[in-house]
Amino acid sequence: NMKEEKSFEELIEDLENIAELLESDKLNLDKSMAKFEEGMKISKLCTEKIENAEKKINILLEKNGEIVEEKFDVGE
Repeated sequence: NMKEEKSFEELIEDLENIAELLESDKLNLDKSMAKFEEGMKISKLCTEKIENAEKKINILLEKNGEIVEEKFDVGE
């Protein structure tokens, strides 16, 4: 259920499970498409969580009086 707030790690785990399923060839086309769509939604949630973390970090840096020009690098 996507309504309950999952941690970033849990979302990544879900994505890994979906990727494994898609690679396994166990799903028919309809189920593969549904899983792919679910994966895209999870990916979007992960991106939002990273962006929110970056915003919080930037706010914390500014509160400490050190306005750092460099953008926080999550390490892609």
